[in-house]
Amino acid sequence: MSNKQKKGGKKDSQLLIRINATERDQFVALCEELDTSAAREIRRFIRRFVVEHQQS
Repeated sequence: MSNKQKKGGKKDSQLLIRINATERDQFVALCEELDTSAAREIRRFIRRFVVEHQQS
């Protein structure tokens, strides 16, 4: 099993969001500076958010 499969499983869905173009450009540029991708950082945010807000 690959490392990607272990972490999040198969990526088989999309989430479409609308954001301000300036904010998007700043976010993408910062991700590039940090040697990561916007998609990776958004997935990381979603995972953390779900864990933090799950009911026990």
